[in-house]
Formats: sequence, structure tokens, C-alpha cells
Amino acid sequence: MNKIITISREFGSGGREIGRRLAEEMKIAYYDQEIVAALIKCTQNLEDYIRYMEKERPLPLLPITTARTFGLSTNHAVTENLNFYMQESKIIREVAEKSDCVIVGRCADYVLRDMNPIRLFIYADMEYKIARCKAKGNDIENLFGSELQKKIVSIDKKRSRYYQFYTNQTWGKMEHYDLCINTSCYAQIKKIIPGLTALLDLI
Repeated sequence: MNKIITISREFGSGGREIGRRLAEEMKIAYYDQEIVAALIKCTQNLEDYIRYMEKERPLPLLPITTARTFGLSTNHAVTENLNFYMQESKIIREVAEKSDCVIVGRCADYVLRDMNPIRLFIYADMEYKIARCKAKGNDIENLFGSELQKKIVSIDKKRSRYYQFYTNQTWGKMEHYDLCINTSCYAQIKKIIPGLTALLDLI
């Protein structure tokens, strides 16, 4: 069975960079936006629509398991979101079956649960995430102070809601992961746990 590492991450924690560098160090495939590209290629959905679904993750209020229980799967919003999730999950399984890889986000830890992936959750203190977002100069670089913090919280809430909707599990709950890393405590962790130095050096 292939070696698979899945990475769930809070916005601004550095999870995407950790995933990319892990893949580089291990010389294995890396999938993030590549999954979006594959989804665009294999479906008739417009690119703008797919990126909207990826970014905004518009969902009904009930988890998919609850919706099914009460017979709400015929609801257009539920059906549309479920179809999108199934298409994306199919691509995730295909790339994971193809070779060793690192996959960022998209409920990959749950989608590939029968393939025994190494599941990482990357998080950080708000102060660290704010500082990192400002340094990275991304699309929220013009937000400051409380506005930037609200944006970070909003993005993480959407990720949490998306994850819970499709998995019926709590995003970020440690029992769902094999290793949780607080990147804002990198220096302290590196000193206390020498055995993790090789991994932490990738942050």
C-alpha cells in the first residue's frame, strides 16, 4: 500500500507549506490545487464555480448523514454539494492509489481512511497566524487587526463546517489525527522532543 500523508490545517498555520516541503523531502507526489485542476478537467463544471465551491463551501445546515436520515438528499443544495464532494473524493482516491503522496485538505484523511494515511493537523495561535498572513502577502494582506482576525476565524469555520458536513466528525479533534503540530510553538517543541526534529525542520 502506498505511503499517504494527509494534512488538515488552520488558515495561516503553514500547513500547505509543510505539505509541500514534506513531499519534496520524501520525493513523493504533492496534491493541493492539482486536485482542483483535475476536477475541472474531468467535469463540465466551470472553473469559477469549482473555485467558488472550494473557497466558500456553501452547505445546507445539516450534516450529510443527518440529511440522508431525514430523506433530504433530494434537496437541490444537498445534491449539488454531495455530487461535488463525490467527484473530488474520486480524484483523491485515484491519486492516492497511483503513488506515494501528500494531500492537503479536502477531507482526504476521511476519504482515504481505509488506506491508513498518516493524518496531520497543523494549527497555530492567532497572533502567529495573523503575522504569517501579513508576511505572506496573500489576498487578505490589506486587512488589519480585528478585520484580519475575523477573516481567519471565518475561513476556519467554513473548513470546520465542510469537514463535519461530509464526515460527521469534528475538524481538529485530536483523536482523528496521528500528529497535531502547533507551528507557533515550533522552537519550544523542537527543543523538548528531539525525535521530531527532522519533521519540524520542514516547517
